[in-house]
This record gives sequence, C-alpha cells and structure tokens, in this order.
Amino acid sequence: MAIQPEEIEDLIRAAFPKARIAITDLAGDGNHYAAEVIDESFRGQNRVQQQRAVYAALKGKMDGAQGELHALALTTKAPD
Repeated sequence: MAIQPEEIEDLIRAAFPKARIAITDLAGDGNHYAAEVIDESFRGQNRVQQQRAVYAALKGKMDGAQGELHALALTTKAPD
C-alpha cells in the first residue's frame, strides 16, 4: 500500500510543528521517499537520536512487511 508525501509530512509535522520539512518521492511508487527535517529540538542530539524521534513520529508506518512506507532516506539536523 502506498503512502502520499503529504501524509508523511503531516505525521512529522505533528511531532515537530516548527520544523522545515521536505519530502521527495525517490521512485514514483509511493513507497520510497527521502525526507529532510530541520528542527531546533534536534540541537544537542546526535544523529541517531534525531532520526529515532522522526521514525517515532511516523507511528508505525514503516513497521514490518505490511508497513505503508518501505524506505525513507532521512536527513535531520538543527538549524544553522
């Protein structure tokens, strides 16, 4: 089952309301995306902590073989 980029952004935005978020469909199949999330809350966190927070915001959409989102190339950082 495919997922729309707007749905990915909405899920991330619910957890990071002030973030700059860019979602890119990598394969045109609704299953492979790249996301860039820039948020002040990431300041002082390492990359693993940042990315875990974003994955948690996806509320299971990537879980297991039945997940709606197959792949997400994730870039996270605090604003410059």
